Amino acid sequence: MADTTVPYSTGDSKIGDTTIAEMRELAARYPVGRSALLPMLHLVQSVEGRITPEGIEACAHVLGLTGAEVSAVATFYTMYKRRPVGEYHVGVCTNTLCAIMGGDLIFERLKGHLDVGNDETTEDGKITLEHLECNAACDYAPVMMVNWEFFDDMTPESATQLVDDLRDGTEVKSPRGATICSWREAERVLAGFPDGRADEGPTGGKATLAGLRLARERNWTAPAGSHASSNGSAAESTVSADAAAGPRPEDQPGKESQTVHTDDSRKED
Repeated sequence: MADTTVPYSTGDSKIGDTTIAEMRELAARYPVGRSALLPMLHLVQSVEGRITPEGIEACAHVLGLTGAEVSAVATFYTMYKRRPVGEYHVGVCTNTLCAIMGGDLIFERLKGHLDVGNDETTEDGKITLEHLECNAACDYAPVMMVNWEFFDDMTPESATQLVDDLRDGTEVKSPRGATICSWREAERVLAGFPDGRADEGPTGGKATLAGLRLARERNWTAPAGSHASSNGSAAESTVSADAAAGPRPEDQPGKESQTVHTDDSRKED
C-alpha cells in the first residue's frame, strides 16, 4: 500500500490524502488552478478549524505556489482565521449605520456576557466573538452573523438570547437563510461542497423590497431597453405580492414608530 502520509505534516494536522484529493478536485474546476486558492483555504478551515501552516503548505503543494504566496492571501482576507475558531463564529457589525443603531452596544454586551474580547473564544469552545465591518445589510441594522448567516434588527437582549441558544444546543434558524450549522460545516460549503440547503429559508426580506412596493404603488417602471419584454413594457417581477408588501412594524421589532413615506414632497433649502 502506498504511503499516504502528508510529508509537510507535523503530526497534529488533520490534512490527509482525502483533503489533498478534494483540493485537487477544486483546482480542476478552474481554467487556471491557482484560481481555486480561496475555496481551498476555506476547505483547510473546515478540516483544521483555522488556517494552519500545514494547510498553507498543502495548498502551495497542490497549486505549485510557494508557501509565502499562499500565506499572503490567507493573511489578507479577514474570513481566514489564524487562531482556532469555536463551534460558532458570531460577528457583530460595528460599521457606521449598525453602530448608530446599536451595534456597539450589542458588541459590548456580548463581550461581558461571554467574558471574551474581540476575536476570542469562550472557554467551552462554543462561541468565537468578532466585530465585523459592513455586512451590506444596512436596511436591517443592527445586524449580526453566525457562521456567515444573517440575523437582523438585533438588540442586546436578542443577541444574548441568540448566543445562549447556540451554547445550549438549541436549533437556531437565520431569518434570511438556513438553519445554523457548525463553523466547520459552513466552511466546507464555502469551499464549494454544498450541503443541499442553499434554498432553505427566505432570502429577500420586506425591508429590502420596500422600494419595489413603492414603485408598484406609484406605477413606476424601468425605461424600455435590453431588459424589457417584447412589447416594450418592463418585464414583470417574479417577487411574490406578500414579499413585495414592504416592511410592517410587526416584522421589525423595536421599530414600530418608523413608517415608510410615500408622498412626493421634497424639502427645499
